[in-house]
Amino acid sequence: MSISVTKVSHFYGKQQALKEVSFSLRGGEVVGFLGPNGAGKSTMMKILTGFLPQTSGEVFVAGENVLENNVSFRSKIGYLPEHNPLYSDLYVSEYLDFIASIYKIKNKRERIKEMIECVGLTPERQKKIGALSKGFRQRVGLAQALLPNPEVLILDEPTTGFDPNQISEVRTLIKNLGQSKTILLSTHIMQEVKAICERVIIIHSGSIVADEHPDALESLNLSGDTILEVEFDKPFILEKLFSIKGIKKLEKLTTERILVIVAAGLEVRPEIFKFAVDNNLVLMSLTKKHQSLEEVFYSLTN
Repeated sequence: MSISVTKVSHFYGKQQALKEVSFSLRGGEVVGFLGPNGAGKSTMMKILTGFLPQTSGEVFVAGENVLENNVSFRSKIGYLPEHNPLYSDLYVSEYLDFIASIYKIKNKRERIKEMIECVGLTPERQKKIGALSKGFRQRVGLAQALLPNPEVLILDEPTTGFDPNQISEVRTLIKNLGQSKTILLSTHIMQEVKAICERVIIIHSGSIVADEHPDALESLNLSGDTILEVEFDKPFILEKLFSIKGIKKLEKLTTERILVIVAAGLEVRPEIFKFAVDNNLVLMSLTKKHQSLEEVFYSLTN
């Protein structure tokens, strides 16, 4: 496993931020790491990068025990924090040369050129970092994380400050990197999770509450209720549908289209067909709806 976390707990004084958290990532996986503010997400990422020692439990990244925090470990992991610390008075190439020297990278000039092209920094390479937009500063941070060619990438809100075109470019880059690296990606943008990630880990109040493929999460029926989207050929009296046993709630979308919330375990579709016939309506569509990733996240963390 590229990342192995076993029963990790962490305390800030008397406050417990992580509660025996366990998960693992295989090589070549891109995994979304989600959680509301204060859930323990940032604490876990700091532990994974060796910045913060855990109170208890074991963490191995790229085969290295993070508590040893040695030079070998540092070269196997790339980290882009949410608040990307950069030297604003240095030029882009100058800063990357400084980082490459720390890692003692051979052929650093060629590697820096490769990373600048990889993350789309070529037009800005002669500028000082302080003169860059937030999106381009994020690209500098991503370039420095990639410089040592790490096995594992930890990315915290990597597309912050990007315009829609830049977001699309960086998502494609991350997906391509995921073919050869293990990537743990923290974000609040659910479309990003759907576009990039093969798995989603959701943490809440210091504990893992879900670990699934995004599609599997969306198919979860957390309330047990069934949601049907129904469309008739013409307007109708909404309240009449409450005559069907099991319907808990109706939500009007248009004059012809509604959402029908049905109590768990009950089947009302035959009754809806009958309702259409009895009221001289044509049933144009009747589909079962799944919760969105946002709705599942809200249900698990609220």
